[in-house]
Amino acid sequence: MVSVLSDQATSGFRNASSYDTHRLSYPPEIVDTLLAQLRVKGVQHARIVDLGAGTRKFTELLAARDEKYLVVAVDPHGEMRQALSAKDLSNVDVVDGYVDHMPLESQSVDAVVAAQIMVYGIPLVKSDSISRFGFNFLKADNTRFATDDALEEIYRILIPGGNFGMIWNVEDCTISKSSPQRLIMLNGAIDNAPESWKPTTEWEATMKEIMWSYNDQRPRFRHDLWRNVFDKQLSSNAFTIQAADPLFSLPLGEGSAEFIHWLHPDAIWERFHSLSQIAVLKGDELAGVKDKVFAAMSASDVGANDRGELQLHGHVVYTWTTAVPGAPIKEGG
Repeated sequence: MVSVLSDQATSGFRNASSYDTHRLSYPPEIVDTLLAQLRVKGVQHARIVDLGAGTRKFTELLAARDEKYLVVAVDPHGEMRQALSAKDLSNVDVVDGYVDHMPLESQSVDAVVAAQIMVYGIPLVKSDSISRFGFNFLKADNTRFATDDALEEIYRILIPGGNFGMIWNVEDCTISKSSPQRLIMLNGAIDNAPESWKPTTEWEATMKEIMWSYNDQRPRFRHDLWRNVFDKQLSSNAFTIQAADPLFSLPLGEGSAEFIHWLHPDAIWERFHSLSQIAVLKGDELAGVKDKVFAAMSASDVGANDRGELQLHGHVVYTWTTAVPGAPIKEGG
């Protein structure tokens, strides 16, 4: 297996400064809750991997905490790492790595967090192998962290009983167009989703349609496929028998909360432009998308404040699981 960064990620995330400026951060109270579930809240100098760290968002929140965490920010994109390193965050080590190949010793970290890397489709893995648990998103460089190799690598670096957490900001304009997926509702329980997760406003629904018109068929959080690599740890059928030796505990712990965010129209466009499937557009095609976005922001149901900022709606969704002590792990790193 060879780890590479796809052309889409290399070009789509080349403007690390814009990506950094226009991506949302995470509510401190939700981060606090997630860290408690990962059993590192209040633990001084716990070693935490921020997987697919990008330019800063979750890494900064970890670095600012009173626990003085020892943070390892792993990302395969050179310009992202450069932008993060330039911030000179305390106790943060920025390293080149992939989700299926991290330059870390086995059983050397207390927790791993993957923030947002499923929503925006950072292609952190290239794998030609067949999944140990019978599952692959797509072949070659279209795969994501939800593969057997990735899960085994995360398990390898965690201490026995260490925890793996995932967190996403899911804005109304980027949620599923039509999917029978399970959605995490506001009370934190899992429910059977309706046919679509409807945006709060009509103008955000229009933004969603614009985004989906450039659907690149790459799996993201909104497709809900990432769950399969966990669920299929215990799968079996008439032709295959899967031993009950999961790497991570099931069911996954889950929670969510609504958020409202205010941004100027220009910042909303830059935020929209930072989406990987939009970031790769050029010339007239990009100009046409920009015209549609600004037209949507001129709708009658757009909420605005006296500073000219527009109201955006969404959910922050988070989940966690524990590495099962004693499960077989592969050598490497």
